[in-house]
Amino acid sequence: MSDTDKVFAGSIPKLYDEHLVPMIFAIYADDIARRIAPLSPSVLLEIAAGTGAVTRAVAAALPPGIRYVATDLNEPMLAIAAKRQADDDRITWRQADALALPFGDAEFDVVCCQFGAMFFPDRAKGYSEAKRVLKGGGTFLFNVWDRIEENVFAHDVTTALAKLFPDDPPRFMARTPHGYFDQAIIRADLKRAGFGDVAIEPLAATSRAPTPEFVALAYCQGTPLRAEIEARSSSDLQAATDAVADALRARHGPGPVEAKIQALVITARL
Repeated sequence: MSDTDKVFAGSIPKLYDEHLVPMIFAIYADDIARRIAPLSPSVLLEIAAGTGAVTRAVAAALPPGIRYVATDLNEPMLAIAAKRQADDDRITWRQADALALPFGDAEFDVVCCQFGAMFFPDRAKGYSEAKRVLKGGGTFLFNVWDRIEENVFAHDVTTALAKLFPDDPPRFMARTPHGYFDQAIIRADLKRAGFGDVAIEPLAATSRAPTPEFVALAYCQGTPLRAEIEARSSSDLQAATDAVADALRARHGPGPVEAKIQALVITARL
């Protein structure tokens, strides 16, 4: 993993929230909320909350009186999330590293994490921390993206950038968001962390956007892929974004556009 892969700062959080959340994250946030609601947690921890897509969905599905702690490594992402739900006093926002959670043992009924585990430098350590803070009988619910070939827009963007920068193609999307999809590896990491009851479910959905330009802007400027594009010699971020939009338009038309996305949803219990 590159040092820039975990950096969500500058203009990235706003573009991420306005473009990627409705395009690819909201549908899976709703899925996590549907899975958490029947568990009836009284105290819940979210890791890698980002700009709050899951937080909003889960909070809407749970009753008054719960305690919900939402964390993320990147303060700029949490700032957007907290601003959008400033009137919900059930939620506490806290900057935290998933590999060193600032909580005591057995504090939470449920720990959830949407599309964050791919960014953990040591996944077994992150899972061990989730297990440590769970109460007996608790549930760790998270998802990761499936292989990039199952996620059409991400694959198209990566292919277009490889043609634009053939000597040094930006590989962020394939390397990190879509780099942790082997179910045997995921199970082994969870087993090393102490989870014995693990279920993994592939879940396909459809990503929709108004135009190819919307998709290109989301991926090229609303993710850490931006740093890779800007780092290429003689590169121009907007020119690269435009080139990606042209490639998307050639394949999907002028818009509205839609394409398959697919994630793995993992439920681990103590």
